[in-house]
Amino acid sequence: MQFLVSVLDDKTNSATPEEMAAITAFNERIIADGNWVFAGGLAAPSAATVVDNRGGDAIFTDGPYLESKEYVAGLWIMEAADLDAARELVTEASKACNRRLEVRPFL
Repeated sequence: MQFLVSVLDDKTNSATPEEMAAITAFNERIIADGNWVFAGGLAAPSAATVVDNRGGDAIFTDGPYLESKEYVAGLWIMEAADLDAARELVTEASKACNRRLEVRPFL
């Protein structure tokens, strides 16, 4: 199974050098263990563009879809046997990056 792990933060690119070292070590371990699919940081919501092409003409709106204090500042896509195994990995990831994380299975 694959899971989307969202990193929740109120800033972009805010990891300290110690947090980056812990994230790198965690990433190296899940790569070695076969749980890694992809990971990356995201630009601030102000860099977002919302595209709505449900009507006759596409509408492009600058800025985030939703305004909120916290937002998705980065993500992992991980492989795990089931939700329990994914939750164990995400518990470690939360400690490594020192952030709250949301985990959701892909359908």
